[in-house]
Amino acid sequence: MGWLTKEIEHAPCTVEISHKFESLHAHVRFNNGATVYPGDEVKVHGPEIMAPFGEIVIEDRDATIVRASGLERLWTRMTGDFEVMELCEFSFSEEVTL
Repeated sequence: MGWLTKEIEHAPCTVEISHKFESLHAHVRFNNGATVYPGDEVKVHGPEIMAPFGEIVIEDRDATIVRASGLERLWTRMTGDFEVMELCEFSFSEEVTL
């Protein structure tokens, strides 16, 4: 892995989409054991998967992983905590809003 170059990897994957009351999720598992690191980009190929309410749909697909360069990975690790904190901006008060 170079500091400025990106690598492209292709991986078979299994996509699981759940559209149930108990669980609404989408998961991708790489069947070749590939791991995604900070800054990497993943594109799962194929048509959109729609799971009807109350069902789980599981499909095998192919994915392309674009590996972040060393510089991008370092930047993502350095700034990632700040981006998460933006999502966590909340406050508690005793005031009642109507």
